[in-house]
Amino acid sequence: MLNTLIIKSLPLMPKPLVASVAKKYIAGSTLAQAVKVTKELEQKGAFATIDVLGEFVESKQQAEQEFRSSMAVLEAIKDHNLRAYLSIKPTSLGLGIDIDYGYNHIAQIVRKADSYGIFVRMDMENTPYTTDTLNAYKKLRAEGLSNCGVVLQAYLKRTQADIRDLAPYNPNIRLCKGIYVEAESVAFKNPEEIRKNYKECFYLLMESASKVGIATHDDILIDFAMAYINKHNIAKDHYEFQMLLGVRENKRDSIIAAGHSMRIYVPFGEDWYGYSIRRLKENPAVARNVIKAFFNPNS
Repeated sequence: MLNTLIIKSLPLMPKPLVASVAKKYIAGSTLAQAVKVTKELEQKGAFATIDVLGEFVESKQQAEQEFRSSMAVLEAIKDHNLRAYLSIKPTSLGLGIDIDYGYNHIAQIVRKADSYGIFVRMDMENTPYTTDTLNAYKKLRAEGLSNCGVVLQAYLKRTQADIRDLAPYNPNIRLCKGIYVEAESVAFKNPEEIRKNYKECFYLLMESASKVGIATHDDILIDFAMAYINKHNIAKDHYEFQMLLGVRENKRDSIIAAGHSMRIYVPFGEDWYGYSIRRLKENPAVARNVIKAFFNPNS
């Protein structure tokens, strides 16, 4: 009940207060800051995926700006010779405004990235956009673009069917639990049900995907995946672990030390507030610090 109250209170907290806690999870407001953080991660043995914060844009003017920002990330990855790729949110590029308009932006980004030898990950947003995002991914692959991947969410009841549907494309998939609030009719709500579906999805992906991003901070799922990898002697180019910037850094380092590839999600940009609130809702223990600072500013 306390966690529920904390989560409901977060949107009422002053933005500067949220920013003071959330800054650990965001590279900064500029691309230069994201490049700096990416280089620091590389020194620690990790890869990165750079994301321009912003989603659910409502105008083509906003979508054009997001498009230019994503293209700038590609230039920075190339110019700095970073061991990184680009993550994009389809709705930030206009997919929610007009499917063909959004797809055109996505395809231009993936083609430019292909010319630079850079991979692009299409992030998955909430369920109104799941089918359109997967259709865009399949269209890219049908056009011969293999330098792209997509995200699937284990809390959605449709995900196993989506894995089977994508199998002919030999896809590169990031598997995460999922973070958006969804109806019980489409999403599992019980943590154990989500873990169970994550494991079942993992098995399917190990059989059908070209590469699997094991995106989780859950010790149970990390141990499960490692046990499977060790038992079946899975090649290192077939998988990598993935985590968020600023989350469970000791665990991140231990996974790297054990010889596994690790990729960190590095978000940056002015549109940090919505991302921060979602991450704090996901982690009430951290969110509690925000509430405490509000009521005890001198503590």
